[in-house]
Amino acid sequence: MQASQGQQLINSEAPLQLLLFVDERPKSRLQIQQIRSYLQQLQLEYDFELQIIDVGKQPHLAEHFKLVATPALIKIHPEPRQVLAGSNIVSQLKTWWSRWQTSVESYLQLQQEFQQAVENDPDGYIKKSEIPTNSLAISAEIIELSDEVFRLKQEKQQLQEQLQFKDRVIGMLAHDLRNPLTATIIAIDTLKSNYNSETGEFRRLTPALTAHMLNHARTQTKVIEKMITDLLQVGRGKDTKIPISPQKIVLGDICLEVLEELRESYKAKSLEIIKDIPQDLPYVYADPERIRQVVINLLDNAIKYTPPEGTVTIAGLHRTSQKVQFSIGDSGPGIPQENRDRIFENRFRLERDEAKDGYGIGLSLCQKIVQAHYGQIWVDRAPTGGAWFHFILPVYPN
Repeated sequence: MQASQGQQLINSEAPLQLLLFVDERPKSRLQIQQIRSYLQQLQLEYDFELQIIDVGKQPHLAEHFKLVATPALIKIHPEPRQVLAGSNIVSQLKTWWSRWQTSVESYLQLQQEFQQAVENDPDGYIKKSEIPTNSLAISAEIIELSDEVFRLKQEKQQLQEQLQFKDRVIGMLAHDLRNPLTATIIAIDTLKSNYNSETGEFRRLTPALTAHMLNHARTQTKVIEKMITDLLQVGRGKDTKIPISPQKIVLGDICLEVLEELRESYKAKSLEIIKDIPQDLPYVYADPERIRQVVINLLDNAIKYTPPEGTVTIAGLHRTSQKVQFSIGDSGPGIPQENRDRIFENRFRLERDEAKDGYGIGLSLCQKIVQAHYGQIWVDRAPTGGAWFHFILPVYPN
């Protein structure tokens, strides 16, 4: 009698060969003991092999044998293969044992007859390789190949996920490059159009405004540089998550800075900006550049979809001792109820927006950034009738 437990499938020539598939539940251990005890009590005159397979460690084997429940006892030799599953395997084994015993005896008898035929064949017409042996060696080889195919499929899926992630993030970052690039171009064009090459001075621009425009252009150029760095990092990396470098930040200040950067956009439409950002909001633990991308996307969309002389609102809320919520709303057409979850899908567009920029890549990027911070982002109807985007970030630990 032989019994084994390990990660490799049995490949002995034992006349009776069994696989027992179990999981981590305590009942599984009891099943193992009961089945071993029953087989040992039988006092068989031939060897048998019982191997324990943990489905958690070797799920591909459960898939190979098409198991739908555990524990499961499989007679893989002699043929035909049979599966006993459920909590009463020992009872089922007692019912089927006489038939199993008959099949083993038939196999041993057939093997003995072939052996005698070989011994009585002096001319060697019957080759020893023709002696019927169990199919376990072949089965083990097939399962080994199946294991390799399973592993390759996993690797293929991981590579596909990495490629899809890179395509999405590269598209998102390339899309968001337009905001700082446009702001930089506007600042440079303004300076250029007001520069007097003869006097070396700027017409219609005060020294303070000139310094502000130069500083704004420089800040936006740094944002562009950071995004290009991110593009290169994503292109080289194997991760499928957006990398972040969280630190202690004042989220309200970032929102006000972004508002200032978008001043020309909302002034051109005569929008009213309502700010409700409490001074006593706690610090947030987040990546400032990533969160800036979120705020820029949400505010840019709010301005874009608000009609002239409409309203854009930005508000902060100390939601709990561990979370801060920021909300950005508009008085535009809003998001239909049935699309409020899908709006964050990559490249999802509302039919009415097919001819417009926005609500395409940016919101998907916002969701990924917020989720990378273990936060949440969602949209509902604003009090003004438009869209009301909310996102939650963790408070900086004291």
